[in-house]
Amino acid sequence: MFSFIGGSTGPWLIDQMHGVVGESMVIASRLSLVPGSVVQLPPGAAWFLRGITSNERYVVREEKEALVSRQEGLGRGASTRAALIPIRKNATWWALTQDERREVFEAQSHHIAIGLKYLPAVARRLHHCRDLGPDEPFDFLTWFEYAPSDSSAFEDLVGALRASPEWKYVDREVDIRLTHAEA
Repeated sequence: MFSFIGGSTGPWLIDQMHGVVGESMVIASRLSLVPGSVVQLPPGAAWFLRGITSNERYVVREEKEALVSRQEGLGRGASTRAALIPIRKNATWWALTQDERREVFEAQSHHIAIGLKYLPAVARRLHHCRDLGPDEPFDFLTWFEYAPSDSSAFEDLVGALRASPEWKYVDREVDIRLTHAEA
C-alpha cells in the first residue's frame, strides 16, 4: 500500500497539474508519497490517493524478464523529476476478458515494448487502486522518476502511450509533474 497526499507539505514540489481526460483534481503545491496506509491526513491536505503494488498483469515471462533486467529502482539520486499520472479506464475496458485486455495492451498498443525503450532512464512503479474497492477515484496510479536530462525521453514515452489504442479506454487521466524539493 502506498498513499499519495497532495497539499502544502511534502518533499515533491508540484510544478504542474492538469486533467488530460475527464475531471482534474484540486490544485496542490506539494506531494508526499508515503509507504503504507495513512490514518490521518496532515494539515493542508487537498487530496489523497492510495494504491497497492501487485504482481505484473498482462505480461508473459519473456516480457517480465526483460523489464526486470532493465528496470532500475526508484529513489535514484539523479532522478529529481517525477510524474504521478492517475488513470481510470471505462466500463468497456473492464467488460473485456483478461486475454482481450492483453490483446489491446500489448498486441495492439505495444505498451510493454514502448516502456522498455525508455528503461533504465525512466524508473516506474504501477499502483492498483481498483483492487481496493469501488470508491477509489482511479484504477491506477502510475509513478515515474527520471533525471532532468531524461525529461524529453519521458515526454516521448507518455506521448507514445497516449497515442496507442489502449488510451481510447481511458476516461479520466490527470498529469502531475514534480521536482524534488532538494534538487
